[in-house]
Amino acid sequence: MALQGPEELGEQVEEPEDLDDQDASSISPAEEITLPPGPGGDEEPEEALLLPWDRFSAWLHCICVVGFDLELGQAVEVIYPHHSKLSEKEKTSICYLSFPDSNSGCLGDTQFCFRFRQGSNRKSSLGCFLETTDRDAPPCLKREQGHYYGYVYFRQVRDKSLKRGYFQKSLVLISKLPYVTFFHSLLKIMAPEYFEKQEPCLEAACNDIDRWPTPHPGRILTLPIMGVVIKVRIPTCYDKPGTSQLVQSAQSDSQVSIVLPTIHEVDLFRCFYPVFFHIQMLWELVLLGEALVVMAPSPAESSDTVLALVSCISPLRYCSDFRPYFTIHDSEFKEYTTRTQAPPSVILGVTNPFFAKTLQHWPHIIRIGDMKQAGEMAKQMKVKKLKNLKTLDSKPGVYTAYKPYLNKDEEIIKQLQKGVQQKRPSAAQNAILRRYFLELTQSFIIPLERYVASLMPLQKSISPWKSPPQLRPFIQQDFMKTLEKAGPQLTSRLKGDWIGLYRNFLKSPNFDGWFRNRRREMTQKLEALHLEALCEEDLQERVQKHSEVETVDLVLKLKDKLSQAEKEQLPVRPGTVAKLRAHIEAVILALPEDLQGILHKPSTP
Repeated sequence: MALQGPEELGEQVEEPEDLDDQDASSISPAEEITLPPGPGGDEEPEEALLLPWDRFSAWLHCICVVGFDLELGQAVEVIYPHHSKLSEKEKTSICYLSFPDSNSGCLGDTQFCFRFRQGSNRKSSLGCFLETTDRDAPPCLKREQGHYYGYVYFRQVRDKSLKRGYFQKSLVLISKLPYVTFFHSLLKIMAPEYFEKQEPCLEAACNDIDRWPTPHPGRILTLPIMGVVIKVRIPTCYDKPGTSQLVQSAQSDSQVSIVLPTIHEVDLFRCFYPVFFHIQMLWELVLLGEALVVMAPSPAESSDTVLALVSCISPLRYCSDFRPYFTIHDSEFKEYTTRTQAPPSVILGVTNPFFAKTLQHWPHIIRIGDMKQAGEMAKQMKVKKLKNLKTLDSKPGVYTAYKPYLNKDEEIIKQLQKGVQQKRPSAAQNAILRRYFLELTQSFIIPLERYVASLMPLQKSISPWKSPPQLRPFIQQDFMKTLEKAGPQLTSRLKGDWIGLYRNFLKSPNFDGWFRNRRREMTQKLEALHLEALCEEDLQERVQKHSEVETVDLVLKLKDKLSQAEKEQLPVRPGTVAKLRAHIEAVILALPEDLQGILHKPSTP
């Protein structure tokens, strides 16, 4: 996660600007390089090479229909496309996670999402291609490596013609992409049509999706589906945090039916409303990767709340496991509920009353009431003791013995309370809360960004004829010393034990994930600078002073560099790769013909 573009890695991190100055409908600078709207914009050369179903696979793994059989229970009835592969374990997970617990009493239509582990030994044929589309995505929107998301549209209606007395079925989209708002919007179009017309319309929808452009960050995409056109923009990691992603176009959008201003953001205010006196403490718990369980009355409220928790530390990526909806049938149930060891770093969303007993030993429990009945302001300000949580009927609140490191920010509470009293629109309340979390996270992460940037070697230490210099190691004591003069106090009004919060954060999976990512970005930057330095050298003059053996060795090393630059998409200046290729060609042509023939042969992988 970087708060600045790759080209600025060695420079000091900017402090967050006041978001009030921005036009609410402004679009980020990345918009300037987006493709023109059309059927997804002009195709890139690699997109033209995609095979049937490759485009579909860039968005979805498959679509499942899960029904209820009186003898078998939940069962996967249909998988589209038919060639999609799911292991038996994955099918079982999808079956149980696609239906609400019986106690939820979800009559009518319900939408929610879940997340489950991918079976081992499965490789995507689109691996390299998807890496390039993933490269520019923000950390929180990168494709999942070891998990799938399931986006569910569940319908339960009375039907006297059925033995059970109810029609119960779920349409489920299985994807690696965390585009929760987008896929829920897609299901609102697809599911009602499917329940009315059955399989033929599902096949038509899959064919529509297989004609979509790939989900490339920074582009405005127009996506036709079942006679409706959705218009979206996939955010990039270069977007300014907090700017609107609203898609605007000078052209008339007569064919566009739905414009989605965001593809992934949930309504934070609605989700945190039942416990909003504790939002700052919840931010700390998520930041530190603490074990959290959300107990809610339905899968919709459970999954929304878990997703809100995960996103409250954005633009930091939450690096531990999280399950928006978790059941007793889950394959990780025993692993996550055992009392023989401390609860793992995971956020679980549950609805079954059984969990109130099973997870009694967990250190932090959030009890969410019915969000639809959130007319009055929550009055419960005190954190409750865990021993008071006996059943799922307990009052909404946060049950924990945790003592926050930072003093409570009364300003944000007053601001949100005032908004409720003045009937401020929900979207405005959500924007206030999202900006609050963003500024809090930025205040926390900027000192870390500044220190890590100082670990970068100086550019003058890069020699084209030596290996790129190494990054200096992250030393906790050295970082802590920087906080006295350049800590979060520069950008945050909050007082408290910031040092203690950092010390705990440095032990967390979130720090580990963030630092690994930053180290990889900075190492690639060093490789790119080394490559650029090589391109500025007069190679012809150099090879004249060396033997043929040394020249061949140089060509092989340069070819390796070129291969690495293309494979890792190194952040080099435009034209650098072409320049290096020309240098290599010129050096080869200066060699005897027999050696030229050998060196012109493509290297075997």
